[in-house]
Amino acid sequence: MTGELIGGPAVISTAGLTKHYGNVHALTDLTVDVGAGVTGLVGANGAGKSTLIKILLGLLEPTGGHAHVLGHDIEQQSQEIRRLVGYMPEHDCLPPDVSASDFVVHMARMSGLGASAARERAADVLRHVGLDEERYRPMGGYSTGMKQRAKLAQALAHDPRLVFLDEPTNGLDPAARTDMLRLVQRIGSDFGIAVLVTSHLLGELEQVSDHVIVLDGGHLLRSSSTGEFTERTGSLLVEVVGTETERDRLGEALAQRGLTCRPRGAMVAIDPPPPELAEGGAAQDLIRDVAAELGLGLMRLQPDRRHLEDVFLEGGTRV
Repeated sequence: MTGELIGGPAVISTAGLTKHYGNVHALTDLTVDVGAGVTGLVGANGAGKSTLIKILLGLLEPTGGHAHVLGHDIEQQSQEIRRLVGYMPEHDCLPPDVSASDFVVHMARMSGLGASAARERAADVLRHVGLDEERYRPMGGYSTGMKQRAKLAQALAHDPRLVFLDEPTNGLDPAARTDMLRLVQRIGSDFGIAVLVTSHLLGELEQVSDHVIVLDGGHLLRSSSTGEFTERTGSLLVEVVGTETERDRLGEALAQRGLTCRPRGAMVAIDPPPPELAEGGAAQDLIRDVAAELGLGLMRLQPDRRHLEDVFLEGGTRV
């Protein structure tokens, strides 16, 4: 039986999945479901992300437990899984003397498409990933960003139902990283393909994921919707014009008015206000008035939100 999620069956379902290499525990008793849309798999290097993907593809045999991908058992039906799933590996694996067009056509043919369909599909996916004008160049001369796009294109070549993207932003500069994240989001939203994307950069996955799974040392730390991770905390963030001196002046004055404050970078972080200031924007009004009394220009006043980093900073409970 595969798992069920709100909105439909799980595209991935694991139960007690475990992988040990001698005394090294890459995964331990992982039980989790992955639904449609974009799911971020986050954790530090060595957390077990790549190991999980390879097990789900049937490339590694688990030590214990079991899993299903698109309703297929990973141990009994791994060939069918690989037919339905696209995979973008983390490391550079592109033949340098082959063009992106020839490579993606080849991968589409390997997945069962006929020659004509493979050429048409290759042209489509290379256009979607932004390699239309560079598709006939040997990939050995590509930049890191172009190589990542070529790897993404081959993962989409056979019109999969699910794609595994292992660290797709690895080695990219900020602009290329942003472009890649937009592509990942489009795959899930516009193409309707389920995505499991890994990253050790926590903030990235907040931007593009519908759901986030956090691994820590091979254990499941937390699995929930991105909105639950980044929900409002009731706290406030305030920034004023000036240096740390002005920031501290504001924080001290607000503390005298009954608010609990602490510096956070250039801002003042304010704990959830007491009941008498929690309703009707009274706390915001107080902050505005105190800043005006001190002659400080108010740059920012906003609700604080949790971030994925908070799960680790809090030493989250393993579930």
